[in-house]
Amino acid sequence: MNRAIEVVLNNPIPDAPKPLAFSILRVPFFLEPNYDESKPFEESNRERLVKKWGGTVGWEDQKRRHDLKGRGIEAGIPHFNLDRLAANTMASHRLIQNLGKKYGLRISEAVYDRLNEYYFVDGFSLNDRPRMANVVAELLSTLLESPPNEQQILDFLNGDEGREEIIHALDNLQQLGVHGIPKFIVEGRTVVDGAARSDVFIEIFREIEARGDIHGSPIFGKILGVSDDIISQGSHLPNDMVA
Repeated sequence: MNRAIEVVLNNPIPDAPKPLAFSILRVPFFLEPNYDESKPFEESNRERLVKKWGGTVGWEDQKRRHDLKGRGIEAGIPHFNLDRLAANTMASHRLIQNLGKKYGLRISEAVYDRLNEYYFVDGFSLNDRPRMANVVAELLSTLLESPPNEQQILDFLNGDEGREEIIHALDNLQQLGVHGIPKFIVEGRTVVDGAARSDVFIEIFREIEARGDIHGSPIFGKILGVSDDIISQGSHLPNDMVA
């Protein structure tokens, strides 16, 4: 999807009524909801997937069917660390949501991208709170004039703020029948499988760009406690709209 956004932002329709911008609101989802929050990690992702697909043969078949390596390369991730440390992700979800609410979706998207690299490529656990606090604090120091420091981030990760909103969002996902990821809800109504190729997203975005308005809004904004003002500021903007 990010590739589709870049294409649309960098190549706008010449006669489009309005410049197109995007507000991406990340909705939490737990692949392994029963992982223990008190443990830095539970197992390697290789162990998790081999068990999920009934053994090594099943896992190899799954990779071939879904072209996971090819899709990773297309998304700009040339190598997934198969032995990355799988853990409960509540703390990381809480952090992403909190940063978005406080500093805007451009900041939460930047942290989301960094944590993707931290986990999928570097292989570190998303419940290794001291390490995660260090990585996020380092990034925020380059993005914000008055960023939270490493200890403040660690204190947040070790706390409980935002948990209620996360649980509420998970309940609503179940009611919507979302049982796997990635999924994208565009204009609050069009559900797109995240495994779709970028041209599927581009077609949707171009249709919105051509008509010059949107037919809905993020349905999880209020559930997650993200204000309309924060959403309206956007997460991905054309160059001439970036301050």
